[in-house]
Amino acid sequence: MNYQWYPGHMTKARRMMQENLKLIDLMIELVDARVPLGSRNPDIDELGKNKARIIILNKADLADPSINRMWTEYFRARAIHTVEVNSRSGSGVRSIQSVVREACKDKIERDRRRGILNRPVRAMVAGIPNVGKSTFINAFAGKACTRTGNKPGVTKGKQWIRLNKNVELLDTPGILWPKFEDQKVGLYLALIGSINDEILRLEELALALIAFLRASYPGTLTERFGVEEDGEDYALLTEICIRRRCFLKGEEPDLRKASAMLLDEFRSGKLGRITLEVPKQGGEE
Repeated sequence: MNYQWYPGHMTKARRMMQENLKLIDLMIELVDARVPLGSRNPDIDELGKNKARIIILNKADLADPSINRMWTEYFRARAIHTVEVNSRSGSGVRSIQSVVREACKDKIERDRRRGILNRPVRAMVAGIPNVGKSTFINAFAGKACTRTGNKPGVTKGKQWIRLNKNVELLDTPGILWPKFEDQKVGLYLALIGSINDEILRLEELALALIAFLRASYPGTLTERFGVEEDGEDYALLTEICIRRRCFLKGEEPDLRKASAMLLDEFRSGKLGRITLEVPKQGGEE
């Protein structure tokens, strides 16, 4: 299957981000902790190359904890501040304020030397679809958040979110990039739900997930579904289908329904804490 999805509104969103770069001090990029490199839009990387940077390993609670630590070290070795976060529970969110100050210490010091003492750090929050940006912003802002209204130079309809006297956030729409050079990246993004399921063949996606789990997390499917993991992937999907009683009329296995169920259980963490990408020795993924 060829994994590509780039709706027209994403071109507009990228242009809006480009126009607003001059207004910000910091780029906060959310990635999915299960796919830390694959969920980094190279366009965002390019847009933020001259800004202070923080990477949020979001959904860290769904990812393998030992591999989370490996990715944190991977990014820190590249001088990118990194925080593991579970936006739904709020875990890790409180530490971000201090990381913002550390990432922007040069800017804060420049302001101090110029006699500017109260200008907040302005941060753009960016990421691909379905990495949890809205949930993150809500957790980061909390009930103290106030919207400060449109700022000069900001695309109409976009608003800054004032967290406190020290930090303001500019949210941006989730954007993918026009072409995945490596189809493995497209597969990973499809598995975590960043590509619209309606344009995918779910059975093929479920079979790819089964193959990955058997190779990297053996025993996961046996523990969850009570199936033996030997044999072919298709036979295993069919057995899962039968075990979960996903049938069409006449007791015919409904493989699409079973595939959607399997993908949902992976995405929600019901299969356990699973990471799709691992940094290789020598620093390359």
